Amino acid sequence: MSERINEHPVQETLRVTMDEIRGMVDANTIVGQPIQCGNGTTVIPISKVSFGFASGGSDLPTKVAKDMFGGGGGAGVSISPIAFLVIMPNDVKLLQLSVNASTPNAIVNMVPDVMDKVTGFLAERQEKKAKAAEAE
Repeated sequence: MSERINEHPVQETLRVTMDEIRGMVDANTIVGQPIQCGNGTTVIPISKVSFGFASGGSDLPTKVAKDMFGGGGGAGVSISPIAFLVIMPNDVKLLQLSVNASTPNAIVNMVPDVMDKVTGFLAERQEKKAKAAEAE
């Protein structure tokens, strides 16, 4: 407490600004609260958080020492959803929103779906061959 008595008022302004930013941006802002679906699926939203702040002050010419300081601070926060983590009973997928996806990321995110389709196609083809062999 004795340290704060000797602090310059601009330090308190900075401290309050940073405390407010911490209050706005926590882990639940980035990785959201899980959403339970009826079929055993859980969806977890994931967001990108950007923030900035400015703070400052100046000693003003006055006759009363406690009125010497004038200052202020401000902050801004931007929260953008970027993906959803989907946890299903037998699978987990990261569904990235294409608005924020770079081309390489979009391609990497498509690979599991493409693999599922190719595997399904090959299994279906194998099944048709097996049925054709049984019919002969």
